[in-house]
Amino acid sequence: MTTFGYLGPEATFTEAALIQLLAARGITDATRVPMHNAEAALSGLARGELDGAVVPIENSLEGGVPATLDALTRNGHLQIVAETLVQVTFVLAVRPGTTLDEVRSFSTHPHGEAQTRAWISEHLGGAHYLPASSTAAAARDLAAGDVEYQAAICPALAAERYGLEVLAEDIGDRDDAITRFVLVRTPADLPAPTGSDKTTIVAVLSSDRAGALLELLEQFAARGVNMSRIESRPTGDGLGLYQFSIDLQGHIAEARMAEALMGVHRVARRMQFLGSYPAAAGDTVIVDPRTTDTAFDEARAWLDDIRTPPQTSISKGS
Repeated sequence: MTTFGYLGPEATFTEAALIQLLAARGITDATRVPMHNAEAALSGLARGELDGAVVPIENSLEGGVPATLDALTRNGHLQIVAETLVQVTFVLAVRPGTTLDEVRSFSTHPHGEAQTRAWISEHLGGAHYLPASSTAAAARDLAAGDVEYQAAICPALAAERYGLEVLAEDIGDRDDAITRFVLVRTPADLPAPTGSDKTTIVAVLSSDRAGALLELLEQFAARGVNMSRIESRPTGDGLGLYQFSIDLQGHIAEARMAEALMGVHRVARRMQFLGSYPAAAGDTVIVDPRTTDTAFDEARAWLDDIRTPPQTSISKGS
């Protein structure tokens, strides 16, 4: 039986993402293990304690998830093999019998607070916010009773699982909020290219000088590789020193992607390859005819022809 870790506790959006990913892969007998944070899940995977880990990597409203981006970089020999999208909806949950007027403080994950600010301002304007490690953790701890807050902003699944009463449903500021989750495993055979793929890398600039980032980005532009996400994260080596977490449209098996990554490896101080995998959205990546595998093969054949001297025959009588 395989064991998969996820950002816990139980009933998080991450557990819902894990259930989706397991179903898509036809895995029905897996053990799901809630982990305290993304670092715990990924380091447990790196130590061989888990067969896979699911963590949130990007939100449509808040952007990248810093804790996950940093944990992926620290455990850089792991690889993303799949992704899934989960629509994010929140409820306001309380212990049974609590009224809205009695809520003086509330708790949720910072992303949950950021995505419900309009509702909070209108209905809980005087309440104090207490951050939690996850939306489900806020619900779990509220149900346990030994907390300073009277309400939790969490998934409906968490409210149900921990026996809380829902005072308000669908309290998000946007009804189209989506979080992207990735399944991470130890390196093995790469998922086969599908024509709708992503490649994720982390690159550290070779030096802090004018044009260093442009030099890196030119590797993609020159080969027709589109970026779907780029975010800077501190390297930890000092102020002003940053690395870039980048999602690219395409698969490393494609010539244009392989050439681009070789270019980045050449100009960057350090580069981590974090996987090529099917994109959850399923949209076909449009490739310029000048950067198809055929175009690269023809260019390579042309170069090989120039490098190979013509064979001349010499007759015996000459």
